[in-house]
Amino acid sequence: MLELIKSDTVFYVVAPANAATGGPELLHQLASKLRKAGKRVYMFYTPSDHPEPVHENYRQYGIDFVRSVPDESDNLLIVPEVETKILERYQRVKKVIWWLSVDNYFRNLPGLKGKINRFFLKKMGSQKYLFFNENVKNADSHLAQSRYAMDFLKEKGINKSDYLSDYLHHSFLSEGSSLNDKKNIVAYNPKKGVNFTRKLVDAAPHIEFVAIENMSREQVVDLLRSAKVYIDFGFHPGKDRIPREAAFLGCCVIVSKRGSACYYDDVPVPSEFKFTDSTKNISRIISKIDECFFDFERNHDKFNDYRSAIKDQEIDFDRQVNRLFVGKPDNV
Repeated sequence: MLELIKSDTVFYVVAPANAATGGPELLHQLASKLRKAGKRVYMFYTPSDHPEPVHENYRQYGIDFVRSVPDESDNLLIVPEVETKILERYQRVKKVIWWLSVDNYFRNLPGLKGKINRFFLKKMGSQKYLFFNENVKNADSHLAQSRYAMDFLKEKGINKSDYLSDYLHHSFLSEGSSLNDKKNIVAYNPKKGVNFTRKLVDAAPHIEFVAIENMSREQVVDLLRSAKVYIDFGFHPGKDRIPREAAFLGCCVIVSKRGSACYYDDVPVPSEFKFTDSTKNISRIISKIDECFFDFERNHDKFNDYRSAIKDQEIDFDRQVNRLFVGKPDNV
């Protein structure tokens, strides 16, 4: 168990107000697991004066929220990496940063630092950032959602870190798919690696590409059920959810060799489905897509280990929470 946790510790989990993305969902899932373990836990949303801070997707967790966090030593504040500025308000509260991503931290730095980091990422495609606020090292502890983040923290001289990953909600895992429903469609997220993806689309007019945008959750599920391939040539700032959702719903998943996708533990996709996002590889990527279309069952089965790992992620997460916050060994 983390040394800073005591029997009377009160947990406050920070999340953006009324936002529904992978990060906020995971923060609510952690709060729910802590409450089930008998801990006193509250959500603390930013901005704290938002009139309706709880997004409708997360009301199911039933976690109470507060408008302020008392600056007392028996309180523990868990913040995602994009909300580290909030830690400057507190002197006595125990502080834990949960690195749900690496790149989003740099992109969200305030002022000119963030602008320059975003320039290098978006315009130049570089994940070598110029600015890092050394004050994050003053946090009492660090958690990493990916092996990519663990290595990043070590590179920054932060050795007091622990692994706390994530999982897909069990309601999603109840969704099924059939090989008979699959069509020669490539699904993609237009927010991820859009410049390179456009080059692929332009180079392959014979392939139907469908963007995941302006869709309800049900529509996303329907698309991934019917698509044979999902591609993601983004920066993979952490263990992203959509590649896992796509794999679980029977897609072959093709990704860039960036960020967490460079780590098999984070994105356990066979190496033949990982490509450097360079112009010289466009023809190879298109050939791989065509191969998945025309020999789908054989390529689909190459992701069976990935799908099995996805099913076990909540069990692994429960073990990690018990070890870090409750004091139970991993085998409990």
